[in-house]
Amino acid sequence: MSQPLAGKVALVAGATRGAGRGIAVELGAAGATVYVTGRTTRARRSEYDRPETIEDTADLVTEAGGHGIAVPADHLDPAQVRELVDRIAREQDRLDVLVNDIWGGENLFEWDRPVWEHDLDKGLRLLRLAVETHAVTSHHALPLLLRRPGGLVVEVTDGTDDYNRDHYRNSFFYDLAKTSVLRMAFALGHELGPRGATAVALTPGWLRSEIMLDHFGVTEDTWRDALDRDPHFAISETPRYVGRAVRALAADPDVARFNGRSLSSGSLAREYGFTDLDGSRPDAWRYIVEVQDPGKPADVTGYR
Repeated sequence: MSQPLAGKVALVAGATRGAGRGIAVELGAAGATVYVTGRTTRARRSEYDRPETIEDTADLVTEAGGHGIAVPADHLDPAQVRELVDRIAREQDRLDVLVNDIWGGENLFEWDRPVWEHDLDKGLRLLRLAVETHAVTSHHALPLLLRRPGGLVVEVTDGTDDYNRDHYRNSFFYDLAKTSVLRMAFALGHELGPRGATAVALTPGWLRSEIMLDHFGVTEDTWRDALDRDPHFAISETPRYVGRAVRALAADPDVARFNGRSLSSGSLAREYGFTDLDGSRPDAWRYIVEVQDPGKPADVTGYR
């Protein structure tokens, strides 16, 4: 199997589960050394209280063909992030790919509840986890990434710039968090581009994360059973799909053409020709705009 990222070093911040895990594994499959961070380890769980761990992710990276290194880190603590980056510099003397995927907000936002009714402490905690962590990580990691030309920063969010500009996203705090990450990529593009690096925002589609599968009471093998509850779930994708998007970007010598832009897994699949694990090519955001939001019957024909 081709390993175009052999010799490259990546940091996936927020790689315990979901998109972060899928991205880390695909970077490993391309031959990269991948540092994976998060707060849940085999010895201690975060407030999510879920079974996935960063050690599990690191093992999957190594099994895929790369070198996975698990480092526990709370990215709200600048000292921990500084220590993490110092370790990468000491062990590798380089950083080629930074993926800011930290989120942590599933249990903090309240659907369709206005800001004056939303729990304020939860809303502010969501913003710290979803926005401040990205800023702290970039502050400490980017000097290392800029030591060599060609570095890539991927800000993972929910929704494209075009979609989020025109649509209210669930709640004041959720909307603000996801839009802020989009703007981060835009700003980083201005700061990194002249210095030989590239920053993009990237959104998966409807992600079949561990949490989403549990929500529907299905597994990856039985996910289609969830279509009885929500037929539009037929457009969903595995976390490895967005991972393949990052892998393609990281291996593209002309990736700078995307600098500062908002991208999606579906749009990049068309660009680079990769597929999801089942060989399909879901384009969730086009489907959402053209089928789901207008209230049409669920039909993924022509969208995956």
